[in-house]
Amino acid sequence: MLKIGLSTCGFTPDEEAFWKLAAAGIDAVELSMEKGYMDALDFAAVKGYADAFGVEIWSCHLPFYPFEVVDLSALDPALRQRTLVYYENLIAKASAVGITRFVAHPSGEPIPDAERKERLACAKDSLAKLAEIACRYGATIAVEDLPRSCLGNTAEELAELIAADGRLRVCFDVNHLLQGTHSNFLQTVGHRIITVHISDYDFKDEKHWLPGEGDINWQELYQGLLATGYKGVWMYELGQKPPRHLHRDRDLTFHDYVENAGAIFAGETPKALGQRLV
Repeated sequence: MLKIGLSTCGFTPDEEAFWKLAAAGIDAVELSMEKGYMDALDFAAVKGYADAFGVEIWSCHLPFYPFEVVDLSALDPALRQRTLVYYENLIAKASAVGITRFVAHPSGEPIPDAERKERLACAKDSLAKLAEIACRYGATIAVEDLPRSCLGNTAEELAELIAADGRLRVCFDVNHLLQGTHSNFLQTVGHRIITVHISDYDFKDEKHWLPGEGDINWQELYQGLLATGYKGVWMYELGQKPPRHLHRDRDLTFHDYVENAGAIFAGETPKALGQRLV
């Protein structure tokens, strides 16, 4: 069994939230929020709440939107440099309270086919520099696989991106993979995975549904992940309110994530709490 984690993309990481997380049995969080909220975040205060209730701050998701403000693959070198400076500022603040894992998107979108080769080169250059920045703070960059036309939308392209620096690692977002299979992804870059984003989807586009509400074979995926040697956190990345194309009779609670993980860890098929909308 892995530790159970939850991204803060769906709630505010305040003292009450950490009390509820601990009471539900959630072991860890990933700090993830929109740029403005992340910029104003008091990392020391959040670390204090986490420590008080025994919840680990496992990782921090570097903001990736708006794309005209942050983009590691931008063709404009000035924008790439501003992105790196911005990310270093966040890494400095977060690493000061002991956060050592940072998730990064290799690009924004859309990316026209005619630009892809050049954008890949730009992203690799930026990621190599970001790996060096993180190393100076005792931290590691986990490059996330992305959907649609984004860079890193296949296992092979993600492998090319992380080849830019041997210190780069992978964040496997299991609901972003629209090309190829989960098993091929694990075979290709599984040894470089240091964190995951867990949610379900219909293989047509990212959906961020609760496992059991989409089409992922969770036992196959879970056992495949363990076979790579992964010992990190089972990090859910979905909010409590139902996302698009899904109906639930109520919002999710922190207990729902724990029960969902428990079913998967026990070799069971997780229960679908929502119904897809046509």
